Amino acid sequence: MKIFRNFMIIMIIALLVFIVINQMSSSPEEVVREAKPHFDEEEEIIEPKGTAAELPQMNLEGDLYQWIGKTSTELTEDLGEPDRIDVSAYNYEWYVYNNSESQYGQFAVADDEIISVYAIGDDLDMSPIDSGADYDEVADTFSFSNEVTYSKGGASFTFRLSTEDLQTRPLVKISDTTFIQFYFDTITETLSSIRMTTGDALLSQRPYEIEYRGELPEQPVFGEEAWREIQEGMEKQVFDISNVMRYQHDLPQLEWDDQVSLVAYDHSKDMYENDYFSHDSLNGDGLKERLEEKQVAYVAAGENIAAQYPDAPAAMEGWLNSQSHREALLSDEYSYLGVGVYRFYYTQNFLGKPF
Repeated sequence: MKIFRNFMIIMIIALLVFIVINQMSSSPEEVVREAKPHFDEEEEIIEPKGTAAELPQMNLEGDLYQWIGKTSTELTEDLGEPDRIDVSAYNYEWYVYNNSESQYGQFAVADDEIISVYAIGDDLDMSPIDSGADYDEVADTFSFSNEVTYSKGGASFTFRLSTEDLQTRPLVKISDTTFIQFYFDTITETLSSIRMTTGDALLSQRPYEIEYRGELPEQPVFGEEAWREIQEGMEKQVFDISNVMRYQHDLPQLEWDDQVSLVAYDHSKDMYENDYFSHDSLNGDGLKERLEEKQVAYVAAGENIAAQYPDAPAAMEGWLNSQSHREALLSDEYSYLGVGVYRFYYTQNFLGKPF
């Protein structure tokens, strides 16, 4: 009996040793990195202002911070019916408020819940900072880091920000599930616009490089008709935000031009379908030839193009921070604007027309 008992003890010890060795030899959980989209823009450089804790302890009193998690009914009861509702490329709808020259807002609604808010303009209610605040002031208030984390279920995600990201669109985590993207005008070193977003909405857009354990959510797939609606919404958003940016720089508002929009759309589609990124088409035609082909009369014309930005607000902030694109966007030579978006290729055509 004693021999049997000793045998059992030896067997148990051997089993425990086997389990420990097996666990030690198992492969660690896979860490995957996904690069952010490539941005074809040159940007002015300003120095990032330090790193700090991800969860700032502060009282975010401004109304802008309170919308995440609220319903569309609460939104319309407070702000009224939206001026329009745009379809997005991320399975949510944008409730767009654009009835003011000085302010503009988009509220992303999914399953009747607000999951993201983009706002630009004067006198936005975002205490403890103000619209147009200096970079240093916002960095001192919120503190920027080059790594921001988000966890959901058994998955974990780390957004890795480059030096350029910290300069132009730093990301701040204000709760376990809510983040703020600050968009800066690097020419004036002031706050241009702000985006509140849930972690899930951020994962769907993926504006930063991501390191993650687990699985990324699948990207939605759309047919041609659905894409047409998405693109039309982005075109209108580019137009609206362009005029708010011009208002902030004391410039006259641009008028929408359908014919010029077709020229812009054809160029965006051509770049996507033929896999290039240039103001010159593969046949050598530039904006001048494209306008002449559509018999568009003008005395001055300019063009901005962008590719692979996740949505219209992001593309607009990219143009604002590129000196040559900024000059077209904020020129007093132009009175009309045509916008064409195909997938994630964006084209703006500015026009001054003969009287």
